[in-house]
Amino acid sequence: MSYAIQIDQFGGPEVLDWREIEVPALQRGMALIRQQAVGLNFIDTYHRSGLYPLDLPAGIGAEAAGIVEAVGDGVDTVAVGDRVAYIGLPPGAYAQMRVFAADRLVRIPDDISSETAAGAMLKGLTAWYLLRRSYPVEPGQHILLYAAAGGVGLIASQWAASLKAHVIGVVSTDEKASLALDNGCEDIVQSDDPEFVSHVRDLTEGAGVAAVYDSVGKDSFFQSLDCLRPHGMMVTYGNASGAVEPFSPMELARRGSLMLTRPVIFDFIRERADLVAAADELFGLIQAGLIKIHINQTYPLKDAAQAHIDLEARKTTGSVVLIP
Repeated sequence: MSYAIQIDQFGGPEVLDWREIEVPALQRGMALIRQQAVGLNFIDTYHRSGLYPLDLPAGIGAEAAGIVEAVGDGVDTVAVGDRVAYIGLPPGAYAQMRVFAADRLVRIPDDISSETAAGAMLKGLTAWYLLRRSYPVEPGQHILLYAAAGGVGLIASQWAASLKAHVIGVVSTDEKASLALDNGCEDIVQSDDPEFVSHVRDLTEGAGVAAVYDSVGKDSFFQSLDCLRPHGMMVTYGNASGAVEPFSPMELARRGSLMLTRPVIFDFIRERADLVAAADELFGLIQAGLIKIHINQTYPLKDAAQAHIDLEARKTTGSVVLIP
C-alpha cells in the first residue's frame, strides 16, 4: 500500500485528497519506484481543474524522482537501486510509491540530488524543447520569455543565456525581476506595464523579438504577437490565463507573416533516445554550472492543496517540490 493524492471530481485545490491506495502489480516492462521528491507543475492544476480532463477517480502529477525498488520482466534500461527521474502520463506522480514504464525512466547523475532532478525534469525538458526544438535560438537574437522567475522561466533564461541570446523576461513584481535578472535575463518588462509592447520594441531598437515563449495564453496572446519582428515565431505553450480563443490566420499575416506553434513536450520525447539525449543535455548543463535549479519552496506531499493555492496565486518562484 502507498499514500497518494487522488481526485474524485474536478475543481479547486480542495478536491485533492490524501489517501491510502493499492500499488498496482508489477508488469512486464515496468519498474516500482520509491519516490523521494515530486515536482509541482501548472499541468497538474489543469488536470485537477478538468481543463485537461482525466478519467475519474485519478491521480495527478507528471514528474518525480526516486529509487528503483523492483523491475518487471524484460527490463534492461534500469536496475534495482538506480536513482531515476521521469516525466510522463498517465498522471499519478503525487504518490509515495509508483509503478511506471521502465523505458521512460532516466538515471540521475550521482552529483545531482533527487530534489533537484524532480524540480528540473519537466521544467528543464520544457526549456529544452522550447529553445532547442520549437524555435532554436541563435546567438545574438532577442527573445521574450514570460514567467521568467517561474520554474520553466528560470531554467529557460539561463539556458538561453548560455546560447548567447538576449533574454527579455516578463515578471509581475520587482522581487521577481531581480531574480530573473540574476538568472540570464538582460532586461525586464512588467506584466502589467501599460506600454508593454512599446517597451519591448524599444529594447530591440524597434525591430521586435525573434521569438516569444508565452505560457500565459489567452490574456497575453495578441500582445505577444505585437512584440514579434517580421517572420518571428510565436511559441504558445501554456494556459495560465485560459486557452487562446480561435482567431483568424490573417492576424499573423498583417503583423509581418508571423509563424505560430503550439508544442507539447511529449511529442518531442516519444522515442527513448530523444528522452535520454534531452535529459543528458539538461543534466550536463546543471553539472557544468550553467543552469542552477532554484527549489525555492518545498511542501509535504500531503499538503499539495496548499502548494496548488500558492502556485496559482503566483506566490511561488523557481521550482516547487513536494516531499512524500
